[in-house]
Amino acid sequence: MRQVFYLPGFDPREPETYWGLFRRESRITAERRGMGITVGEAVRSADGISLDWDVASEVAGVETRVRYSLLRWDDIVRNRFPRSNLRRLTSLPGLWWRLWRSGYLRTFRREARRFHRVIVSVHQFYWLFVLLSLGLAVGAVTLTPLAALPWFAAAILVPVLAYAILSLITHVTRGKPLYVAHLVDDTAFTHDHASGRETAMRERLGPWAERIRAAEGRANEIVVIGHSSSSFLAFECLDRILKADPGFGRRGTPVTLVTIGSVIPWITLDPLAKETRGSLDRVGRNTAIGWLDIRANWDWLSIHLRDPVSASGLPAPPSGRFAVMRVDIEDLIEPNFVARRRWNLFRMHFQLLMSSRDRDAFDYVAFVAGPEPVHEAVERCRTHRLAPAGEELT
Repeated sequence: MRQVFYLPGFDPREPETYWGLFRRESRITAERRGMGITVGEAVRSADGISLDWDVASEVAGVETRVRYSLLRWDDIVRNRFPRSNLRRLTSLPGLWWRLWRSGYLRTFRREARRFHRVIVSVHQFYWLFVLLSLGLAVGAVTLTPLAALPWFAAAILVPVLAYAILSLITHVTRGKPLYVAHLVDDTAFTHDHASGRETAMRERLGPWAERIRAAEGRANEIVVIGHSSSSFLAFECLDRILKADPGFGRRGTPVTLVTIGSVIPWITLDPLAKETRGSLDRVGRNTAIGWLDIRANWDWLSIHLRDPVSASGLPAPPSGRFAVMRVDIEDLIEPNFVARRRWNLFRMHFQLLMSSRDRDAFDYVAFVAGPEPVHEAVERCRTHRLAPAGEELT
């Protein structure tokens, strides 16, 4: 049995959303690739930290069983998103002053490029919304019958009205196409996690790490998948295991880390992210655990210029440490859909978790539930497409 531990990104949706996505895409993959795939019912664990389901596949008489476990942290996200505008207005200036003063923004721009542009732009949009709300509130008070109010009443009414307008605007734009509030709050979470101010996620990773560790010897292989913000949570979790058990991954059960839509330098370039950088350095040098980084140049919400260790300002990892797989968007969806979806940044960010139209290209469901062991697929990818650490890959 293959044990997959999947860590989703900064997403407040119920975990059953991911089970529904996996089940839907499994049907499409099965039809396109001539596979038999059965996805079992999803069950929440007794401790409430995971959603688990079984997957059975059959290809040319070869049967594969997979236990798919998804880390639940939707409750943590909902405590962080959406935040009140009061919290945003009081915390953002200090955060951006710290990031600018430390030189983070300059190095982040160099390593992230388009992702840096997205993050800076959504914050600029947010402050534009603040100014727009304030302007509309002033206009409403001075250019309407409200102008007859005493000056002290108007002085009180303007910020109250501006706050109400801002709340409406951020509510409307927290989803597609702009996702302003979502990315603003995700940024705050990332840097709070970096500095240690955010503790709930680290507490959640403790029992999750124990669950991964307990799978050694029970499963044929262990696959830990981190998508988006969980690209750094995944290696932090593995580092916890290695600290407690340095022999993990060396006793016959292959362990593989797979990062998809990675944003690792987003946090590790923060000068306060000492703990996260330490975890990355240790896991990056531990060759007992395979590491596949699946990259998409068309995904603006990921960072994919260099290997994450070098991009984080750490000493280069051992040569050949990372297997890199680059996926073209035309492999996944029809060309006539590309232009329509290209600017739906979150949809494109999730596209790598969906079925591929090209039966010979990367397909997420076939990758995690197909007959080829994941660690063998990763080693094949590493051997056939080996890039020296630190080399620019775009």
